[in-house]
Amino acid sequence: MSQLGEAIARYHRLLESEPYRDLGWAHALQETMKQQKLSLGGRPVSPVLRPHFLTQRQYTSLSSTCETLSAAIDRLERAALSNPGLLSRMQLLPAEKMLAAVDPGYPYLAVTSLFGTHLDNGTMRFAEYSSETPVGVAFAGQVSDLFYDAPPVREFRKKYKLSKLGGAKPLLSALLKAYKEWGGTKKPQIGILEFRQPFQTSESTENYLLAEFFRTQGYEAVVASADQLDYRNGVLSREGFAIDLVFRRLRVQEFLVRFDLAHPLLRAYREGAACFVNNFRSEIAQKRSIFDLLTDETITASFPAAERRIIREFIPWTRVVSASKTTYQGESVDLPDFILKNQAKLVLRPNDDTAELATFHGATVDASHWERALRIAMRSPYVVQEYVEPVRALFPMLTYGQLEMRELNVDVHPHSYLGKVQGASAWLTAGGPNGFSTLAGLAPAFLLESK
Repeated sequence: MSQLGEAIARYHRLLESEPYRDLGWAHALQETMKQQKLSLGGRPVSPVLRPHFLTQRQYTSLSSTCETLSAAIDRLERAALSNPGLLSRMQLLPAEKMLAAVDPGYPYLAVTSLFGTHLDNGTMRFAEYSSETPVGVAFAGQVSDLFYDAPPVREFRKKYKLSKLGGAKPLLSALLKAYKEWGGTKKPQIGILEFRQPFQTSESTENYLLAEFFRTQGYEAVVASADQLDYRNGVLSREGFAIDLVFRRLRVQEFLVRFDLAHPLLRAYREGAACFVNNFRSEIAQKRSIFDLLTDETITASFPAAERRIIREFIPWTRVVSASKTTYQGESVDLPDFILKNQAKLVLRPNDDTAELATFHGATVDASHWERALRIAMRSPYVVQEYVEPVRALFPMLTYGQLEMRELNVDVHPHSYLGKVQGASAWLTAGGPNGFSTLAGLAPAFLLESK
């Protein structure tokens, strides 16, 4: 058994022993999360009773790989911005193309980014990339503190050295660096911009916690939805609170469902009235078609050798679905025919995350269902991708007052700022291959070393 496996088995045995068999500590942990607003949908943000452990070797490899891949994605985005042919392959909306053409006033395409990583001992695969901030950034610092001092973890630390990963300080540093590059000279007032449903009357817990953190660091901050914003005399504001730095946690597609291009937010962006992080050029990387371009060797042939090696080893083959010829492992193939004949190892996924379009995993449906899925994908923006098997691990949970061991899917989210990894968290789901999950939440990530 590996060092990691032995450590996890030891932790689980601790939970079965006295005094931890009495789950009072677990009830107290979950109650404290609720009191500290560490919740999602009214439930504690962490549904489990064990941190996710990473070895130093895993974390070093993960960080190095993510940083090399970030450089490749940045290179590809810049190429797409200057090449209409590449940009059209990514299937951006006209409004997204228009906003991508606006210079944000600083050189970074993505100040923050998210990698969905399947990490299992010596193997690693990337399932997705987007220019977003992982949920763990808002929660991981406080959740890590709670777990670190939980009774069984304190006992576990007598044998193993644990180091916390995560926290929001690197995020704030990255925001301020972008603001300075943009030309900001005063202490900025920060507006955290979120998407709210028409019936939602208060800010999300996650963004509330971020605003609280920014204030503790000396920066005035508010959480705002798009319908609360005003733009007059060159000032973007929310109910009189002038916003110098917008931390954008809202996607263009979400925005366009309810608003048009004359909205105060977009007028302020086009006129450079505030610094926007992430800027709207980062929407290019929101598309799953970014993996189409990355895995097309005719496009990446001039990339540095290290970046091409990382792409080959860790990025699943991906193509935008269309009636076209393409290549797979060096062979020319008719794409629709290839999709039909290789159903078992492929997945059809919408180019954008959307509740309107489903994901289809070939191994879970019959041939007629797969044919119908392909017809849908030919009519709508979809990509076809080699299926990446999720990493699963046993986690203890508190279920109706009892300890339950449950196998969950584990995505490791490196926290990446300006292309550098500074922390990580784990996102857990209990769902099928098509993405639907009946349970989701965070596990704080700790570096693990034997004493």
